[in-house]
Amino acid sequence: MSETTPLSDTTPTPHLASRIRDREAGPGRLLTLRTSVDEVVSFRGSFVAHPDPAAGDGLRQRLAVSLLDKGTEQRDRFQLARVLEDCGAQLNLSSDGLFVEASGQALTDDLPRVLDVMAEVLRAPAFPPAEFEKAKAQVAASIQRRMEKTSSQAAVALSQRLFPEGHPNHSPAPQALLEQLQSLSVDDVRAYYDAHFGATEWRLAVVGDLEHDAVAAEVEEAFGTWAPHEAPPTYEPNPAPAEVGRSTVPMPDKSNVDVRLGHALPLRRDHDDYPALYVGNYILGGNFSARLMSTVRDERGLTYGIRSSLSGVATHYAGSWQTSVTLSHDTLDAGIAATREVIRTFVEEGVTAEEVEDKKTTITGSYTVGLATTQRLAQSILTNAERGFDVSYLDRFPDEIEALTLEEVNAAVRRYFDPDALQEALAGTRPAPTRA
Repeated sequence: MSETTPLSDTTPTPHLASRIRDREAGPGRLLTLRTSVDEVVSFRGSFVAHPDPAAGDGLRQRLAVSLLDKGTEQRDRFQLARVLEDCGAQLNLSSDGLFVEASGQALTDDLPRVLDVMAEVLRAPAFPPAEFEKAKAQVAASIQRRMEKTSSQAAVALSQRLFPEGHPNHSPAPQALLEQLQSLSVDDVRAYYDAHFGATEWRLAVVGDLEHDAVAAEVEEAFGTWAPHEAPPTYEPNPAPAEVGRSTVPMPDKSNVDVRLGHALPLRRDHDDYPALYVGNYILGGNFSARLMSTVRDERGLTYGIRSSLSGVATHYAGSWQTSVTLSHDTLDAGIAATREVIRTFVEEGVTAEEVEDKKTTITGSYTVGLATTQRLAQSILTNAERGFDVSYLDRFPDEIEALTLEEVNAAVRRYFDPDALQEALAGTRPAPTRA
């Protein structure tokens, strides 16, 4: 079964809201969308776990999620896998900050069996000790691989300059994570599961060849008695930036230095100014024709890759504006200076009408392409729900982008982007000397 089952070429993706059935089913919210794809459905669901980042809950949650499908109170991992294999179905489990997500794809007739497996692994995992040790080793290997990547180390260092330990966008030092990992037991992970896993803000999007009422009945059957957990939110939603300066992570024998420039943003994803700022950032560094690429890479030849982004901006907590650039040892100082120069000119002089119209077309086109498969539709519908938006926003977002004016984009750029507030983080061989 294809992981990206396409919709029919004649299936329109606009006007989704009128075609989505939004209701309560089982312990939470169910959103179903019938499309013209034959005999296949894609699904994606999530609940809020409320991890406490300052207490190291990120690792506990990651381990708990990795063990969900390794055996339950009813079936071992092989029996669970056999059900999915017999159906030709997929079931993926992941940890995404505050959320735990389950997603996959199945034939329409097999959806009840797959939902039954999904409910079982979410509600009754067994946490076999042997599987825990395997998961622990896999997580350790993943952390060690990230420790070898200059891009990952620079990103961690910048996050620590912008956010406090209890913020979801704060990344602990890899070495600290390894030390914490070694101290964790399977009982620690089971205790975290017991306290933080449940149907709290449970949402499920199902897209494809379906009957709305039939899916609702199947969800009710699989999840109807699943109770919410009682863990309260404990994370810090606001940034706490350090004094403007630079962090460096020396990494021997690396051919390049990864640089991150950024500062925290005072707006969240549901702010009215977000669409204008999104377009402004896209003009600065959103693709190969953006300002940063055109100047720092194409004109001056100082880097192979540079981009800017609105990073970790959520409706639950603050995010940041970041620029990332990879530089050689010889171009490090010149590359940072050129990047800062482009950013300052961009903020002071603003964008042009031509740039706004060009990027609006690119963004709305990419948005439409992003709704071209059942899996992407399910993801977009769920993400929209997680943000607390009504289903109508799925149709409204392209219209919001198209309606933006040159003046609105420039006003947002000048209001929220501050070149003088940029923090720096560098990772690689022979980084520039640290300055306070």
